[in-house]
Amino acid sequence: MKGTVLGDAGLYMTARDNVVTAIDDLEAGTEIPHDGVTVELAEAVPFGHKIALVAMEPGDAVVKYGETIGEAVEPIAPGEWVHTHNCESRRGRGDRAVGDGEVA
Repeated sequence: MKGTVLGDAGLYMTARDNVVTAIDDLEAGTEIPHDGVTVELAEAVPFGHKIALVAMEPGDAVVKYGETIGEAVEPIAPGEWVHTHNCESRRGRGDRAVGDGEVA
């Protein structure tokens, strides 16, 4: 398997990523070790969904696989579920400007 499993809970693909992918349905309170700290899930996160490893503000890039996959649209704390309620895709959007190697 590519990537690294952190705390038997999240798949961390590259050092550039600021999210991990839940490898199971995870309960609130699940702990994920990352970069010398422990990130505690603020809420339950379904299998295959993203979890923030760091704090993000609106406009910050959400990075998975070492690539920008979206943008935070509201503040996201470490341990929060990252999904359509707080993140918008930057891919395939004709209404967004392209920059920094991103694909519109």
